[in-house]
This record gives sequence, structure tokens and C-alpha cells, in this order.
Amino acid sequence: MMLNGRKIVFAALGSGLVLVPALMQRSVALAQSQPQAQQQSNGTTTESNDQNFDPRKRQRGPKERYKAQKELRQELKGTYKTWLNQDASYIISDEERKAFSHLSNDEERDAFIEAFWQRRNPNPDSPENEFREEHYRRIQYANEHYAAGKPGWKTDRGRIYISWGKPDNIDSHPSGGTYERTPEEGGGSTSTFPFEVWHYRYLEGVGENVDIEFVDTCQCGDYHFTIDRSEKDALLHVPGAGLTQYEEMNHKDKSERFKGNGLENLGGGPMGDYAAGKEFDRIELAAKLFAPPPVKFKDLEAFVTEHKVLTGPIFPFDVRTDYVKVTENMDTVPITVQLKMRDITFVTKDGVSKGVVNILGKVTTLAHKTVQTFEDTVEVSQPAELLEKVRDQQRVYWKALPLTPGLYRLDIAIKDVNNPDHIGIYGRGIEVPTFHDEKLGTSSLILADQMRTVSSREIGNGNFILGNTFVRPRVSDTPAAPVKFKRTQDFNFWMQVYNLGIDEATKSNQAMVTYQILDAGSGAVLFEKQVSSKDLGEEHSDQLTVAKNLPIAGLQPGKYKVSIKVNDAISKQEIAQSAPFVVE
Repeated sequence: MMLNGRKIVFAALGSGLVLVPALMQRSVALAQSQPQAQQQSNGTTTESNDQNFDPRKRQRGPKERYKAQKELRQELKGTYKTWLNQDASYIISDEERKAFSHLSNDEERDAFIEAFWQRRNPNPDSPENEFREEHYRRIQYANEHYAAGKPGWKTDRGRIYISWGKPDNIDSHPSGGTYERTPEEGGGSTSTFPFEVWHYRYLEGVGENVDIEFVDTCQCGDYHFTIDRSEKDALLHVPGAGLTQYEEMNHKDKSERFKGNGLENLGGGPMGDYAAGKEFDRIELAAKLFAPPPVKFKDLEAFVTEHKVLTGPIFPFDVRTDYVKVTENMDTVPITVQLKMRDITFVTKDGVSKGVVNILGKVTTLAHKTVQTFEDTVEVSQPAELLEKVRDQQRVYWKALPLTPGLYRLDIAIKDVNNPDHIGIYGRGIEVPTFHDEKLGTSSLILADQMRTVSSREIGNGNFILGNTFVRPRVSDTPAAPVKFKRTQDFNFWMQVYNLGIDEATKSNQAMVTYQILDAGSGAVLFEKQVSSKDLGEEHSDQLTVAKNLPIAGLQPGKYKVSIKVNDAISKQEIAQSAPFVVE
């Protein structure tokens, strides 16, 4: 263009336009003709004027690459970092970890996580992901059973349990003491630290008859994995004590054990060479055990099918939701559905009255994305002559869902199969809480009419099981109403406490729990008791479970409240929970 009689051209520099006199056209043209690699300056790249150039393939300069890496590190400080380094830490492959670390935004990360679980889903066509639910159940179990001054999922026993599940057999020596060595270990007697040997009949990718040894050398409950079977020997470095059978027979001392460069110091004997020859096998076993388990299922393009919520005439039912911590980034959300027998249509045949109810549930985000669905059929059978006597009773259905902290909508529809037009609908927002590290927190306080400790075979199997306890919640008629108990019923309460402080010297917590029953009207304390975390048998964990049965037969009909207060002497924090109830 012409400006005041001078010819002007436009040259693009950075994000603006600069006017260049005609005398500079030759210099601009020369600069544009230089190879692209020579045009990089201050960490940026000026592209050629080729109309076919794809900007997505532009090579970033050193400063741009550093900036992108810095932004990635900042982005992964939150929920996604927790998922990568805690939730999926033991089961994610190196290739998946690298791929996740190179994603550029939250939408891509959400899609990756969804695909990650779906690849491992044993039944891709099911709306439920059994692998994911089992994985978070194992994390919860590890936190409850293997904590040792740190969360259970961080311990070696917790890691093996999360990765490989429950062993087929455990040879446990919680107090150590006198131990008769096997021939492979040299024979003879010694004293040991506490130790356990976990036996698996078969582990995919590892082999058959796998024995995994854990030793508590600090005697503080922190059992660590070892491939050195002599590490459990408490007399290993005591001269003249705990000799092997070979050493006793040949009048040898222990000095010979430490002259080699092997992994173990088991002592000589006829099986010594055999044991030494197996050292590389033990190293290989450790490598396989601590590698992520193999992914069994290929990538799938289809997403979980979304079910529409049923509509129809009202079939009344009640719903209760509770929240239990699994990890910082994942909660278990038990959902309890209560049906009244009088609302179910029964069909009598051969002297037996049978009612059938289909239940459909869906959890969605605020953006209407489905994150969990469940479908089940509840069957109720009664002898025909007893049906009228149980009309005033209730039946409960229970489903525990793993959900990340956040806001969701829970929709549930039920259908009376024997009366297809009889349909009930429930919809409500729920907020899954975040349990921040170093901040004292609690699960929901659950009032239950049935509660008992379950056997190890029942843990993780069946309804109403939280950790190692069967807890059947009472459900109120409306969310704000108190639950009701008859004076002849058992009154139980269950609650977990999280993020207790741990004393570095003793590797234990110092928490005091006070629980009370109060008159709801006057606030008068009718019953009170204090217990310590040591009394509850969880002194080495950063969490504890309060599960108690209280007598209410002596309470007059009326309104009451149960209150639980927890005082943490180490972190200097206090937290309390309470729940109202009615005695009829």
C-alpha cells in the first residue's frame, strides 16, 4: 500500500503486525527463504509461508517445551496425581503411565481413566465394572488390616493384597519366637521376628505354588517383603546362638554365613547349594510380584450402556446413602433401598407367596455423564398363611459404589414385576466428600439393627459388609427424619475415623473416643463411655473403626441422639458426629 508517497509492506512478527519500509523488503524475503531450523530464536519458531503447512506438527523450542512440562507438573498436583500415584499405582503399566503423563487437558485424562478401567472389565457389556469395584475393595481392606504408622495401601502386604488379592493360605507368626528351620533353610532351631508367609496356589504371570514372605524386624506391625529367608532370624548376628543343624554337627560358627555374596545367610548344610542356586529365581519372583498385573482385556470402543429411568405410578420406597473412605481420591458409597412389604404385589402358588421387584439405579455427574449404573432383582417369598403377619415389615437392598469426591445425581427406579404398572422413582443430588490428608475426618455414622464381625471368607463378599463388619443400616421414611428402633431390637452404630496422627517413635496413634446417648429434648446425657484406640485394637493405624452395640431396652419411648467424639492427642484435632433416633 502507499502511505505519504512511500511503499509499505506488512510483515508478521509474533502476534502483531509491523509496518516495514519498501527498502526492507529484500531482507524480509531473504529471512523467509532461510531453512526453518535457522529461524528459531529465543525458544520460538517462525513458520514458512507454505499454505500446506500443518501447525500441529510445529516443533516447539526449548522454552516452550520447558513451559509445557512445568504446566503438566502443576496440573498433576490434584485429583489426577492422586489417581496416578495412589489409586492405580500398583496396576498401571509403564506404557500407560507414560501415556497418561503426556496428556494435555482434563478431558483427555477423564477419557483415559474411563478407558483404563474398561480395558480391565471382565464383562464389558455390563454396566458394572467388577474389576474396579474389587480393586477399591482391596484398597479399603488393606487400609483396615495392614496399616503400620502409614496407610495400609502403602505397606508391602497392602501392595501384594491389592495387586493379587487374598492368598490361599497364610502361615502367620505374629509373636515370632522359637522356629524350626526347614531343611532348605539349614535346619535347627532359632528365634524369629514376627513374620508371615503368604501362599498362592497360582498367580497369572508368576507361576504355581508361590510363597511370599514378610518380616516385621522393627516389631511395630510394619511387615516388609523379603527374598532373604534369613532376615526373620532374630539371632542371625548373635555369636553362638541359633545355629543350623549343619553348624551344630560340624562344630562350625556363623562366620561362614557372611563370607559369600549371596542374597541369604542361611548357614551351610546339604541343601545349601540348592538354596543358593535358587537365588536368581527369588529375584525373578520379586520382579514379577511388583510389576503391574497383566491386562486381560483389549481396548473397547463401546462405552457402558446408559439405562433410562423408569416412569409410572408411584411405588413408594426409602433410600439412604453413606460415605466411607477408600483412598484420598475414592470413596465407597453404600446405597440402601428399603421396601415395605405391604407395597409389593405377591403371587401365591403351591402355598408360597412370592413378590419380585426390579431395581435400576444410575449415578450421573452434573454434566449428565453416567459414571455408575446398577440393576438387580429382589425376590421375597413367604408361606401364604404367614403373609398377612409380615405386611408391616420391610425388606432392604444394598449396593456399594466406588465414586470419586464430587457432586452427583442419584436416580433409582423400582418396578413391581407382578404389577407392571406399579413403578417408583427416586432422584436426589449427593455430595461425595473429600477426606484431606492430615485433616481428621469420619465416615458416615451408621445406625444399624444388625451388626457383627464376619469371617475372613466373607470379607468383600455379599451385602452390608464394610471392611470386616456386617452392618445393616436402618432407613428413615424421609432423609431428614430420625430412624426408628423398637425397645426389643439391637441398637448398633458404626463409624470410621481417618487421618489420625502417628507418633514417629512408637509408630502408633493416641486417640480417645467418647460416645454418648442423649435425650434429644433436654440434651441430658443418659449414657457415656470412653475408649482409646488401643482398646479398639487399632493403635498402629491412621484410621480406626468404632463399632458398638448399646442396650436401649431401658429407654422410654421418645426421641434420642447418639454422639461420638474423637480426640487425637498427636495432631491436636477433635471431630464429632451425631445421629438422631426414635425408640418406639
